[in-house]
Amino acid sequence: MRRARLPWMKRDTLRSLATGRLGDVSFTPRLVALDIDGTLVDLEGRMPDSVEAAVAKVRESGIPIVLATGRGLFGTAPIHEALQLPAGEMVVSNGAVTVRTPPLEIIDEVTFDPAPVIRRVLEARPSALVAVEEVGVGYRLNSYFPDGELQGDMVIESVDELSSRPAARVIIRDPDAPPSEFVELARHLGLHGVSYFIGWSAWMDITPRGVTKASALAKLCRAHGIDRADVLAMGDGHNDVEMLAWAGRGVAMGDAPEAVQSVADAVTGTFAEGGTAAELNRWFG
Repeated sequence: MRRARLPWMKRDTLRSLATGRLGDVSFTPRLVALDIDGTLVDLEGRMPDSVEAAVAKVRESGIPIVLATGRGLFGTAPIHEALQLPAGEMVVSNGAVTVRTPPLEIIDEVTFDPAPVIRRVLEARPSALVAVEEVGVGYRLNSYFPDGELQGDMVIESVDELSSRPAARVIIRDPDAPPSEFVELARHLGLHGVSYFIGWSAWMDITPRGVTKASALAKLCRAHGIDRADVLAMGDGHNDVEMLAWAGRGVAMGDAPEAVQSVADAVTGTFAEGGTAAELNRWFG
């Protein structure tokens, strides 16, 4: 049975709901989907011991854990290894790519023609950095991103070369611009035919239209015979909205934006308060 969304409730009310079941509806997770940045690790990429211990309890229960992230494959694989997760799927690139590991196998990749988007972005913002993801390889770029932001092989190409092949994800970046400018840029461009997400910095992820973490997780659940009502999902960013709304129990971090919290079934504590571990320990403690 699907629980009603409660978007009109204040954060404190939602957080109090997170300490008890919603109504008298029981819930038993059969799959746990976890965002990475802001949910498993902090802004510096550090994972608290409490989070590692809580994920270990889920792992030991035998319930599958799927990392569902905006990161590319190279940024996700080290987290999968650090958590000692068994062979299984990872949803990366905001749902555009699903891989199985180990051994590494791309089981789903949804692509689009990046040329119109790249052209319009650079017309509006000529100084923007553009990266086209090459799954399992790295990125093709018009210029290098700040150190540490991308992983894998980096190949500099002309705009025509960047636009020449179908892509699963395009990243637009401007280290000197505030995120608010990218929100306005996206509105100005009217990016039709694609999905886009604005990050915490001036960073825009562009993926094929309709592709989200939720769409990728839905495919996985159908393949494994798992009802979405039995999925526990946690996240903190705008790219988690569809996932939290789709899952049987979608839990937003306490420091997530209000727009993210409003679609969640519950709001746990902030990352610093140990909200991730608290939610996982509730079901697997």
